[in-house]
Amino acid sequence: MELWDALRVLGISLGLGLLVGLQREYVLTGLAGIRTFALITLLGTLCGLMAQVGGMWILGAGALALGALLVVGHLTKQADETHTGITTEVAALLMYALGAYLALGKVGDHHVTVAVVLAGAVAVLLQLKQPMHTFVRRLGETDIKAIMQFVVITLVILPVLPNQAYGWYQVLNPYDIWRMVVLIVGVSLIGYVIFKLLGQQVGLWLGGILGGVISSTATTISYARRTAAEVTASYGAALVILIATTVSLVRLMAEMAVVAPQQAGQLLPPLAVMFGFMALLCVGAYAFGPRSSNGLEAKDNPAELKAAIIFGLMYAAMRFAVAAAKANLSPSGLYGLAVVSGWVEVDALTLSAAGMVKAGSLTTDMAWRLVLTAFMSNLAFKAGAILLLGSRRLLWQAVLLFAITSAGGAVLMCFWH
Repeated sequence: MELWDALRVLGISLGLGLLVGLQREYVLTGLAGIRTFALITLLGTLCGLMAQVGGMWILGAGALALGALLVVGHLTKQADETHTGITTEVAALLMYALGAYLALGKVGDHHVTVAVVLAGAVAVLLQLKQPMHTFVRRLGETDIKAIMQFVVITLVILPVLPNQAYGWYQVLNPYDIWRMVVLIVGVSLIGYVIFKLLGQQVGLWLGGILGGVISSTATTISYARRTAAEVTASYGAALVILIATTVSLVRLMAEMAVVAPQQAGQLLPPLAVMFGFMALLCVGAYAFGPRSSNGLEAKDNPAELKAAIIFGLMYAAMRFAVAAAKANLSPSGLYGLAVVSGWVEVDALTLSAAGMVKAGSLTTDMAWRLVLTAFMSNLAFKAGAILLLGSRRLLWQAVLLFAITSAGGAVLMCFWH
């Protein structure tokens, strides 16, 4: 390594050590602070530089020497304190390894970027001790179960599925189908965890937003049931349902952008206009209506394996149905399928349409129109749920808001070219 390169690596190593050491010094760990961490990182870099000439045993010797020092320091600190962790010790070993990694890599390539990102991540993780501990304490057994089930869905099942199309029309790809399951469950799980952290009394706007991320249909049913026993809460419930429905459109747009990113420029603009119209409707309904602070009711675990399998089957069936309808039916038949899908699962049709657009078997114009049709059909399904489960006051309020939304969607479909 040239002199300038060696000095540059040592300079970067010093800066990263100072960064992590600053955080440790700030929290007064008593074992290692800003100077010690800078020296540890420099030690790793220097051992890495010497190892390139004298052999890799030098790195091992440096790690053993550092480990011995950390053990002595930990025992000394433990004698003075009742409860001591090993976070600082582990961070010190990591920074030694990071310093060595810098020395063994070539300056100017991805090694420097990786080292900088890693050091930043270490500093942030160390600083977020209390928020992360609080986060874990607020999660219950059901929440941990949900996270572990998502790990199974994502890291255990997905990698072993064959990435190959099967069946008629060659649209049934097990890997692709389960990838859509991971996408939906992941989005729902994020909303679920946020809701659990914030608590049930999250207010109208945040309740509607989280409801849209988790499930706007489930939110509709939840609030409809509530108004059956508490009629005075009907307008607040109607507003939460409208907000959740509006946010669910953003969710559909995000799904399309993830599945067909290259076609997003043609797929999303009309749906974005529809979202803007609905957002204005939400603001108007809030501004001219009575205030309410009704919270959001708890939702079921969104990462249940049974529910994931059911969605996967629904997505596969919808993907096959869209392909079969396109091959054998007129465009009106596709719209009929979209209407039926809106009463069952809009996400499945959205992902299917986006996937077919990416594959070139469906036009972008037809895809967004099918999604918007299913979205408006879902409004009718929600109105039916309110009719069966909610108060009559909520029903006419929701129907009025849904009618305005549907009128806006119909105008968009007629005049957008």
